[in-house]
Amino acid sequence: MDSIFDIFLLEAVLNGVLLGGLLALLSLGLNLIFGVIDVVWICYAELVMIGMYGIWWLHTQQGLPLPLAMAISISMVAACGVLLHQYVVSPVLSAEPINQLLVTGGVLFFLQAFATVLFGVEFRNVGFRMPSLNLGEMSFSGARLVAFGVAVAAIGGMWWFLRNTYLGTAIRAISQDRGVMPLMGVNARQIYTLTSALGGGFAGLAACLLVLQYDVHPAIGLTFGPLTFLICVLGGLGNLIGGLVAAFVFAQFISVGGFFLQLEWGYVIAFVFFIAVMFWKPEGLLSKRR
Repeated sequence: MDSIFDIFLLEAVLNGVLLGGLLALLSLGLNLIFGVIDVVWICYAELVMIGMYGIWWLHTQQGLPLPLAMAISISMVAACGVLLHQYVVSPVLSAEPINQLLVTGGVLFFLQAFATVLFGVEFRNVGFRMPSLNLGEMSFSGARLVAFGVAVAAIGGMWWFLRNTYLGTAIRAISQDRGVMPLMGVNARQIYTLTSALGGGFAGLAACLLVLQYDVHPAIGLTFGPLTFLICVLGGLGNLIGGLVAAFVFAQFISVGGFFLQLEWGYVIAFVFFIAVMFWKPEGLLSKRR
């Protein structure tokens, strides 16, 4: 009995790691945007929704191969990120944070309503399911394994870009101190546009991974949006490493807590932990220095 219990507990821990990879990818895009542009995109998860609907429409309605539909959707969501910055975020860069939140929150409700009008409230899927991987008594979702691998590769690629390219170095420097922009001779508009495209691209990539596991509907952003925001706050808004750490911590609370109790209680425990940390360290576990 104890060995079976240990195996199932190990399965919960490993599933938490897999979930953490996906949550880390979501938090990376949002943290990158806030770290450079200093505006929280409350509507970030709705960009993921756009990508999921794009994949569904291109694959099931237009007959495109799934990989091609995913590639197009990533580019489309990256372009949406740029448009969102240019026409919504850029005009309020100097506004009060509450006004910035209201503006991006308005985009959230607009995109949800637009998706409802365009596609209805039905749950839609791409009709593709990956087989599970069975290791003895343990079972792991094939889609979640692929999502974890792609997320880790994307995070690693982003880490390399930030460390080994001029634009990446500029992004890291600006995220620490915007006063260095004139000293580095970089164009703020160019960096902001690039960051918005990268953030949108990560949202599009997350959409590719999520559409293999979940049906898409107009409110799908509410499933991951608040969780992604809480993870970013827990790790320290704008801190990429903090977001990654917080994503895996949150995922373990959800998965292991769900193992001992129920999945819903796993979320409750994670939120209680979040509140406790906010009392102890309101700026987050690894807050970004300003």
